[in-house]
Amino acid sequence: MTKVLVLHSVSLVRSALAALLRSEGPFEVTSAGWPSAARRAESLCPDVTVVDLDCPGTTAVLADQGRGADRQVLASPSPVLVLASTGAPGSLHRAFRAEARGYVDKDGSPGRLVRAVRRVAAGERFIDASLASAFMEADPVPLSPRELSVLARAAEGDSIAEIARTLHLASGTVRNYMAAATRKTGARNLIDAIRISRREGWV
Repeated sequence: MTKVLVLHSVSLVRSALAALLRSEGPFEVTSAGWPSAARRAESLCPDVTVVDLDCPGTTAVLADQGRGADRQVLASPSPVLVLASTGAPGSLHRAFRAEARGYVDKDGSPGRLVRAVRRVAAGERFIDASLASAFMEADPVPLSPRELSVLARAAEGDSIAEIARTLHLASGTVRNYMAAATRKTGARNLIDAIRISRREGWV
C-alpha cells in the first residue's frame, strides 16, 4: 500500500484529489491543509507528498525544502510530487531547486497523476512531456534557497520575528537575507522584491 499525503489550502480540491487516488490504485491517502502539514507528514511518513504549485502556502514550504535549508518544514524524507501549469516556468524552477521528484501538468488527464504517484513512490522521476518546454524557459533564480525561504514567508505576511522563529534564525540574519534578496532582484525595497519575485514565479 502506497501512502500518499495531499497538501492543499482548499478543502474541496484536496478531498477531490484524495478521492481520485483512492479510486485508482492501492493508495492510502491522507489530505491536509498547510497548518497541519508538518504534523501529518511526521505521523504518516508518506511515500509521496503531492502539492499544487499554485496553492498559497506551497511557496514557503518548497523554499524551506530546498538545498541549504537548515530545517525542512515537512520534517519528512518523502519525495515531493508537484502539480504545475505550463505557464509558470519560474514555479517549476523553484520546485526543481527544492528537489521535487515528480511534475504533473494540471491540464493533463487524471491518469497522469496516478502514474506519476506510482513512479515517484518507486523511486523514479516523473516529468510530464508538456512541462518540458516550460522547464527550458525557466530563467535561473538569482536567490539562494535561504533567501527564497525568507522572501517567501515575507510574501505570506510573516513578520521578521515570525520568520526568525519559524526558520530558527536571528532577527538580524533575517534582515540580512531580506537585504540580499532586495539587492539581487534589483528592487527598490522589500515590497518591490516580493513583487518582482512573484512576477517571475520564484515565490
